Amino acid sequence: MKAADLKKSILQYAVEGKLVPQDIHDEPASQLYDKIIKEKETLIKQGKIKKEKPLPPITDDEIPYNIPGNWKWVRLGEVCDVRDGTHDTPKYISNGIPLITSKNLSNNMILFDNVKYISSEDYRAIANRSFVDSGDILFAMIGSIGNPVIVNINKQFAIKNVALFKFHQSHFFYNKYLLIFLQLNQYIMQKKSSGAVQSFVSLKFLREYLFPLPPLKEQERIVKKIDELMALCDKLEQEEEKLFALDKHFADTLPKSILQYAVEGKLVPQDIHDEPASILYDKIIKEKESLIKQGKIKKEKPLPPITDDETPYDIPENWKWVRLGEVGYTQTGTTPAIEKHIYQGDYIPFIKPADISNFSINYDNEKLSEIGKQYSRVIEKNSILMVCIGGSIGKCFFNIVDVCCNQQINTLTPFKHINLKYILYTMQSSYFSSILRKNAGGTATPIIKKSKWEILYFPLPPLKEQERIVEKVDELLTYCNKLKDII
Repeated sequence: MKAADLKKSILQYAVEGKLVPQDIHDEPASQLYDKIIKEKETLIKQGKIKKEKPLPPITDDEIPYNIPGNWKWVRLGEVCDVRDGTHDTPKYISNGIPLITSKNLSNNMILFDNVKYISSEDYRAIANRSFVDSGDILFAMIGSIGNPVIVNINKQFAIKNVALFKFHQSHFFYNKYLLIFLQLNQYIMQKKSSGAVQSFVSLKFLREYLFPLPPLKEQERIVKKIDELMALCDKLEQEEEKLFALDKHFADTLPKSILQYAVEGKLVPQDIHDEPASILYDKIIKEKESLIKQGKIKKEKPLPPITDDETPYDIPENWKWVRLGEVGYTQTGTTPAIEKHIYQGDYIPFIKPADISNFSINYDNEKLSEIGKQYSRVIEKNSILMVCIGGSIGKCFFNIVDVCCNQQINTLTPFKHINLKYILYTMQSSYFSSILRKNAGGTATPIIKKSKWEILYFPLPPLKEQERIVEKVDELLTYCNKLKDII
């Protein structure tokens, strides 16, 4: 159970009479109730409070739960003087007396930061209806219903759309017990609130709201126990936040660790029966030569061989370090150099860096017309598209349809002996991100040209192991996503 849920459970136990033991020597709540009623009648006779319309008697059907025998169900308006602030909007002035509204109640505090001010004359008119004393409780009646606060400041202010709970005699009631009750019941009140545009609760609603009244001594014990337990819950919440931060960090870094293990040959076991990567590499070279002869790809300048001194880390014996440009045909996107209205259309997606993430490609933004396609370079489906400039440099994914893309994107179309998703996962690994940025030029804005991009080192496993790696990575990344959802 989380700290926030534990707090609610503690409050619920408190108002059900289950938090502290009852004491047979306590004066029962029925006698306390009689004292409150007599005191109320005296104050009415003295003209200190107004006589209100009698509240309806409580029926058995209304009782929400059982309470101890020495407690008593009452209505809030019977044991408290429940008032509300002005409903009108007085004229605001630049400097005067603060007017507190629902938005100024938060986290057990009255906030004066963004308060509006009214004149002394308007203040006196509102104070005649609802003068706020220290020890009273304020409760938002409109919008964010609830957020009860005990007034503990000696400062003049008026209230608007805020309920005011005053006590006939403080020695008959612990205001903090009522605060506990309101903190718990604000959620129920929110569900029962009225209003289509903005939710609210009426003064009648609050006065008639059922309230479990304990003996005065038990109120004191409840408040004391609540203070102890809430202090512990606060500590638990702090630890929760630390743990959440660690868990979130773990969930965010775990996929990178998985990919790094994958490209180091540590994620799945090697199989001595796999055809080694050296033989696979020879097949790739032959395939590339065949495609050049057929005119399907252009013959490029040979890529420099890799020496043992260059390799960034050790890989399994049946793997081979190669250049990125040796595992597929590399290109750079091209933006048609003609008027925009000519090449725009709905014939083929035109991909820009903002359309690429490490999880997908958005094909629904800009598209080229058939004419526009002739002025751009078509990248066949199942190619890797990588952003090669700016803050998003390195973001990459594969296209599932033929596309065109702009010049800020490098592309790699794999040869048939290479697993597409293995290339993707390698490009998304920490290793590849590191060498990508290391080899990127530019001062303020990083950029990696195709000529530098295609000579980056690429760890090539046997084809069968590529397939096993992809299957394992897919499985583990699914678990990572579930972990993020849980967190």
